[in-house]
Amino acid sequence: MERILVIDDEQHIIELLRFNLEVEGYEVLSSMDGFEAFMMAKNEKPNLILLDWMLPNVSGIDLLKKIRSDKDLSEIPVIMLTAKNMEEDKIEGLNIGADDYITKPFSVKELMARIKTVLRRYRSNIDDSILKVGDISLNLEKYEVCVGDNKIELTLKEFELLKLLMKNRGKVLTRDYLLDKIWGYEYFGETRTVDVHIRYLRKKLEENGLNEKIIETIRGVGYKMK
Repeated sequence: MERILVIDDEQHIIELLRFNLEVEGYEVLSSMDGFEAFMMAKNEKPNLILLDWMLPNVSGIDLLKKIRSDKDLSEIPVIMLTAKNMEEDKIEGLNIGADDYITKPFSVKELMARIKTVLRRYRSNIDDSILKVGDISLNLEKYEVCVGDNKIELTLKEFELLKLLMKNRGKVLTRDYLLDKIWGYEYFGETRTVDVHIRYLRKKLEENGLNEKIIETIRGVGYKMK
């Protein structure tokens, strides 16, 4: 279930949004305070944030700047929801990093449609940048690999090996092919270096919670990912 964080200082707006979002099948978190909302976003990692401009303690626009500069939150889509309807306000919000900008009073139906559009665009971007096989997820943009919730540290060559195996899941990749694709002109020698890197890669995956032998050895040929 996708999770949406609503940040607004008007309780009736929060309740209106909560009702309609839950009808659409979303889980709803809410806050009326910018500082609290930021920590909630850090802890809960919502799929989307609905953000009011006028908030106590810290303005919505300052909160948006903080979200966009935070490495854990910068990619979360944000829709500004505000009574500030001047063109320059909209331009400022979009320039700082809002994915959409809706002024109050708003149409609930239009808002739901825009939420779906932003989330669909966000999912598409995520799908393009993240590979998943079982419990393994590999982020192509951040060069990060996780087994479940455990982030693991790989060398560049181990990362490239894993990426190639994941992209070609079920296909047998020969040692010569792997050596050429990953080492290329940098290495002229035995394909045994591939075996060594595969061994280290397997060990790191298993040490971080992967129980099955997901990288299969094809004797005399190479490797494939199950």
